[in-house]
Amino acid sequence: MISDETINQIRKFIAERDWRQFHTPGNMAKSISIEAGELLECFQWSDEPRDGDWEHVHEELADVMIYCIQMADVIGVDLDEIIQSKMAKNAKRYPVESSKGSSSKAE
Repeated sequence: MISDETINQIRKFIAERDWRQFHTPGNMAKSISIEAGELLECFQWSDEPRDGDWEHVHEELADVMIYCIQMADVIGVDLDEIIQSKMAKNAKRYPVESSKGSSSKAE
């Protein structure tokens, strides 16, 4: 998934600026939401990015991911483990037989 090199680059960036003190779970959750809103704004009124600006989409997606990685680091969880656990739950909730080709939410 995300390489250790990338995670360490993020950690180093934060440490060099002494920003860890601001990285509470609540602040991380807020930042994820804010950045997700900026990503969504790229698609306001369209299914394609405004002005075809995919580079801006990539930057906003990276911001969301960076904050997600930081939050996982702050709360001490392994992203691979929690994603695999959630995918196992999703597979039970949305079996192929009843979910294939359907966008309906499971009850």
